[in-house]
Amino acid sequence: MASKINHVAIMSANYALESKFYESYFGMKNSAKARPTRAVSIGDGYVGMNINPRRAGRPGRFDHYGIQVDDLEGTVEKLRSRGLKVLKRPSTRPFANYSTHDPDGNVYDLTEAGGDNIKDVYSHNDWEQPRTVSHLGLRTMHAEEMAEFYTEVFDLKPTNGPVPEGGHGVTDGRMTMMIMQWDLDDYANTGIVGPGLDYLGFKVEDMTAFKNDVEEIAANNPLIAPSPVGTGPEGKARLEMLRRTSIGSYHMADVDGVLIDVTE
Repeated sequence: MASKINHVAIMSANYALESKFYESYFGMKNSAKARPTRAVSIGDGYVGMNINPRRAGRPGRFDHYGIQVDDLEGTVEKLRSRGLKVLKRPSTRPFANYSTHDPDGNVYDLTEAGGDNIKDVYSHNDWEQPRTVSHLGLRTMHAEEMAEFYTEVFDLKPTNGPVPEGGHGVTDGRMTMMIMQWDLDDYANTGIVGPGLDYLGFKVEDMTAFKNDVEEIAANNPLIAPSPVGTGPEGKARLEMLRRTSIGSYHMADVDGVLIDVTE
């Protein structure tokens, strides 16, 4: 069974600025059929990104991801046989037939390859661009078991590329999920964040050119300047943890504080 990690979703109180941030720094493109009063949909030609306005009771964060499968109903039955709940979603969503979760409670969406709701920025290989979503970081209570879950259920493969120390990487051949063990001791010198999605990873064509763009764009429009990372003692400790548990050589945060790991 071929599976693809086909979308990522952010919950944000600044969802319009978030869109401009990712369009400006990473060249992501807007959906022609976006519903701007409800959310923003952008993409890199392979991965679609949904940026949802934060509502009461919902934290602003890198919220969930989505997996596309060849056999949707077969996958649903496989998940239910493991005692996992699967929730049918409205037909208007262009990226999710169902929502479900892994055994550690990490929520993700499911959709079927070739389905009627795979369109716009959620379709694959519509265009090519030099800066793309390449990986995501997930901190979980049982990292090894979760890596086995995603390889067994979705046939994702262990990555041949770099993996954070002590972590596990599973990939669809283009998008990689970095699965890391969550440990309370890691937060001894900084604010504590529970298990879940930790950072979003991008690959760029040239790191020097990207850094120059970051400086120029932030100077031209401070409204979409990256949020500070590594300021103060607690910030420095959090940045050090991000460096230790990611694969990129450059780290930043979007306008709403979502952490970003950049590789060349």
